[in-house]
Amino acid sequence: MSLVGFTAVATVTLLLCVMTGPDRDDLDEFYTGYSSLSPMRNGLAIAGDYISAATVLGTGGVIALFGYDGVVLALSTALSLLLLMFLLAEPLRNAGRFTMGDALARRMPGRGVRIAACAVTIAALLPLMLVQLAGTGQLLAFVLGFSGESLETGCIIGLGVLMISYAAIGGMKGTALIQILKIVMLLGSGTVVAALILNRFGWDPGALFDAAADGSGVGPAFLNSGLQFAGGPHPEADMITSQLTVVLGGACLPHVTMRMYTASCARQVRRSMSWAVSSVALFVLVITVVGVGATALVGRAAIAGIDPQGNTAFLLGSRAAFGAEVSTAETFLFTTVTTAVFLTLLASVGGMILACANSLAHDVFATRVQEMSPRREMTLARVSALAIGIPAIILATLVQHRSLQPLVTLSFCLGASAIAPALVYGLFWRRYTRAGLLSTLIGGSLAVLLLMPGTNLVSGSPVSAFPDADFNWFPFTTTGLVSIPLGFACGWLGTMLSGRREAEEQRRHYEAVEGWILAGAVRRGE
Repeated sequence: MSLVGFTAVATVTLLLCVMTGPDRDDLDEFYTGYSSLSPMRNGLAIAGDYISAATVLGTGGVIALFGYDGVVLALSTALSLLLLMFLLAEPLRNAGRFTMGDALARRMPGRGVRIAACAVTIAALLPLMLVQLAGTGQLLAFVLGFSGESLETGCIIGLGVLMISYAAIGGMKGTALIQILKIVMLLGSGTVVAALILNRFGWDPGALFDAAADGSGVGPAFLNSGLQFAGGPHPEADMITSQLTVVLGGACLPHVTMRMYTASCARQVRRSMSWAVSSVALFVLVITVVGVGATALVGRAAIAGIDPQGNTAFLLGSRAAFGAEVSTAETFLFTTVTTAVFLTLLASVGGMILACANSLAHDVFATRVQEMSPRREMTLARVSALAIGIPAIILATLVQHRSLQPLVTLSFCLGASAIAPALVYGLFWRRYTRAGLLSTLIGGSLAVLLLMPGTNLVSGSPVSAFPDADFNWFPFTTTGLVSIPLGFACGWLGTMLSGRREAEEQRRHYEAVEGWILAGAVRRGE
């Protein structure tokens, strides 16, 4: 039944992409869907892009294995979207047109800025793509009960081709429709499962958490801070840095911020973000109940035995919610849950491929030609989807049997250390210069790439990517403790060293566009 559901979803969603994809050579239709989505639909699409499969499976696993620390991680996820809503959403919509490169080039026109923005976009999203693609084979193997590396690799390749088709055929409007379908199915089925779990404990959250503490094998430590980072030398600093990385990096990733450009006006982007934040808040409640319920009903040891990262906790909790006797209706509901997770994998990668392809075509290739025709740029965007997607599929088959947590962390660290400082400075600091922007993007990215191999997620522990090696010289799970301050410092230092003349030119240019960026005084394209 699950296989039938997966096949039906894949067929229907691809058909929807074909039907809603652009029917003419119009860049606004391909890149933004003519900004035709209502605030509710756009908000659901934003939430769909934001809640990736790594969030559903990874956050659910952290909650099931580490209790309190996982709940804080889920709350940090919601807080990150609130930060985007109140600080960056409207200025991004006003400054940008199609890509993050557009938003940054509004301040500092030049091909170098666009190329750097494209490079960071791909560097931040490619690791997340690998996680989602590698997860498809593991998910199907778990749900359908088959084993074998060749079968899992075949799933990755087949579904990767499907995800490339979403981006290349459907464009922004097509992928938005898939995101809406995904978030409705995920929240709908998840809410029912959470209600069933609470019903098992007499609708008493206290009883649920007490049972989870008993099932965790660590007693009260499950409900207290520090269990996830207890093995490190600096657990409190590690936890704070990890949450800060999620808050700053999560909502600044380009596949999320690209949805800001689809809003037709500032009022619509505010209303869209309200729907998105509400959806993510509901998701946090659902994933908390299901994750804790998995520990209470299945046990922490059993969850870790199946997957040391706990990525199957959401599915195990959903299955355990039905009890010993499972009716036809409950079987159908579990199939809906697994199909929703499957659709989450598809939609997440489709959105990421679209963000990278748009940036590659619009920021790199289109800027080489003085006046590129819309037909040619759209063709380049579709070819770029292939250029991004095919290497991602190949790399995913190579890393599918390793711990993928370092890749998730790498993406969030790049978002927090390079993209977030660049957006904050670029949208609000008058003196910010081109040298400062390039220093932010390059310096923050290099800091993350140099520090990440030394973290304990890569080596030095049984659950690291290389468990048999130990080159752990940076004793934290994220690079944020150093790379986030360094990203902001590189932007400040690069600006200060630019010279008074360049700083004055950038200040005058910012004053000319300040009304556009902060208040939307002039509509984009006018």
